[in-house]
Amino acid sequence: MEEFTYIVLFITTATTNEAQRISKVLLEQRKVACVNIVPRVNSLFWWENKLDLAHESLLIVKTKASLLNEVIRVVREIHSYDIPEIIALPIIGGNQDYLEWIGKEVK
Repeated sequence: MEEFTYIVLFITTATTNEAQRISKVLLEQRKVACVNIVPRVNSLFWWENKLDLAHESLLIVKTKASLLNEVIRVVREIHSYDIPEIIALPIIGGNQDYLEWIGKEVK
């Protein structure tokens, strides 16, 4: 399997305030370079054997693949959900200047 240097994470939150709080912590700790907050997404999912609907906020997070486990740990510590959605996707290409900027901004 090919290894990727940079990743995008999708993280949903119960509220925009929670999204902002999580984003701020991740940015202050230099775990991520950039977070976009989509303030209202409608999420449909199975929960406790029932089909459920929630109005959530979506974080689109850019960071290094090597920091994935640290980001997951931080988010799980401060997230309100028992099982927060934290999904990582590899960045397979893009503006090289932007990708290098991600690398420079995280520790």
